[in-house]
Amino acid sequence: MELGNNLYNARKKSGLSQEEVSEKLGVSRQTISKWELGETLPDIRQSKRLSNLYHLSLDELIDFDLDVQEIQEVIDKTSDEVTDKVDWTKAWGKKYPVLITYQQQVKTDFYAKELGILLDDLRQKYNYNELDAMLVLKDILATVWKTRK
Repeated sequence: MELGNNLYNARKKSGLSQEEVSEKLGVSRQTISKWELGETLPDIRQSKRLSNLYHLSLDELIDFDLDVQEIQEVIDKTSDEVTDKVDWTKAWGKKYPVLITYQQQVKTDFYAKELGILLDDLRQKYNYNELDAMLVLKDILATVWKTRK
């Protein structure tokens, strides 16, 4: 997505009009329009002011994705009580059917034992609780997976 679209989506998500943004930044409404259409770009100072106005970092503003932003907001607003009620395997299994079928094919005892050892190691060495150890291990696994793609 190009920067102009990011600026437009971030402004809309913030509930501001071009006129309101222009007043807050001390530029014309036409300038805001040109930025959003990709005809011109804001300078670094104006970009920083836009990021503050939209409550985003500069990186988030440059890479602004409305769908990702909305998903993040749902995650932030979801309580632990609701999260605990979700059958995550079933939910993700709709998108990734292997999560529903692998248990009939894979001898999970071996992997469970090895992962348990890794979880215990993280807990002991870094004094993580069960959840934190699992999240760290999941993140490490995701990083390994991404580097193999």
